[in-house]
Amino acid sequence: MDTQHLSRAPHDLLAEYLRDDLLEVNRIIRERMASEHAPRIPEVTAHLIEAGGKRIRPMLVLAASHLCGYQGPYHHHLAATVEFIHTATLLHDDVVDESAQRRGRATANLLWDNKSSVLVGDYLFARAFQLMVECGSMRVLDILANASATIAEGEVLQLTTAQNIDTTEDQYLRVIRGKTAALFCAATEAGAVIATAPEPQVQALVTYGDALGVCFQIVDDYLDYGGAGTGIGKNIGDDFREGKVTLPVIRAIAAADDAERAFWARTIGKRDQQDGDLDHALELLGKHGAMHDTRTQALAWSQRAKNALAPLPDHPLRQMLNDLADYVVARVN
Repeated sequence: MDTQHLSRAPHDLLAEYLRDDLLEVNRIIRERMASEHAPRIPEVTAHLIEAGGKRIRPMLVLAASHLCGYQGPYHHHLAATVEFIHTATLLHDDVVDESAQRRGRATANLLWDNKSSVLVGDYLFARAFQLMVECGSMRVLDILANASATIAEGEVLQLTTAQNIDTTEDQYLRVIRGKTAALFCAATEAGAVIATAPEPQVQALVTYGDALGVCFQIVDDYLDYGGAGTGIGKNIGDDFREGKVTLPVIRAIAAADDAERAFWARTIGKRDQQDGDLDHALELLGKHGAMHDTRTQALAWSQRAKNALAPLPDHPLRQMLNDLADYVVARVN
C-alpha cells in the first residue's frame, strides 16, 4: 500500500482531478431533478444528493472514461445517471429498512413520508433512463438497464435472507453483488464502453468495479459490528437490530454450538432482542474469529480489484483507482 498516495483520501484526489467534470455532472443533476409541477421532488432529492455523499459512483464513470481516452460529452450524462439510480435506491431502501438516519442526517421518509420517498425514487429512476438514452449507445443502455434490474433483484433477495440464519455465504454474496456491486460495476463498464475501449480494457474495468463494490459492502457490514460508529452515517449494531444476516454473522453461526445457534435464532431469526444481546453478539463474533475472517475477505476483494487494473494504460487515474481499493479496506485496519 502506497502511504504517500494515501496521505489524502483517494476519493478526494479523484474529486480534485475530476473537478471540472463533476461541476458539469452537478449541473446536469440539478437541472434534471427539477420539476415544474411537483416541487417536493427537488426538495426530497436535494436533501439526499446534497447531504455530503462522496460521489464515488459518478467518479468511477468519469475515471473509467478518461482512462480509456474518451473525448465526448456523454460521460457526464452517464455519471449523473448512476447518481440518480443510486439516490433512488437509497430513498427506497430507507423506506424498506424504516431507517431514521442517512449520511448523518434524518432520512427523507422521516422528514416527509414513505409515499414521497418511494415516488421521488421512482421519478429519479425515470430521469436516469432519460439520461442514458440521450447517450445514444444501445450497449450502455443495456448495461445500466441490467444493473437497475439487478439492484432491485438484490434488494428483494435481501428481504428473503433477512432473519434467515441458514443464509449461506453464496447467498450473501449474491445479495451484495446485486444491491451494491452491480452499480459500481455498471459505472466502470459504462465509462469504458462510451469511450469505445478495447474489450480487454472493458472487461478489466468490469472486474474492478465488481470487486470494489463487493469489498465496499463487506467493509460496511464489518463496520456495523466493528466500531467507527461516527462518520459512517449509521449506528453500531443497526444490521443486528434489523435482523440482517451479513458475513460476520454467517461466519459466527457456522462455528456456533447449540446454545449459540439458539441465541442467533432468537435475536436475528425472531428479532427478539434484549438488553445486552448486542454485546453478547460481539463477544461471539470475536470468539469465533468472524471479524478477522470478514476483514480477510475484504482484503482479498480489494486485491482482486487492484489486480484487474493491469491491462489499463499507465495513467494517474489508474493509480487513484488502485489507491481507492486500498482505502476502502483501510477502514477496517
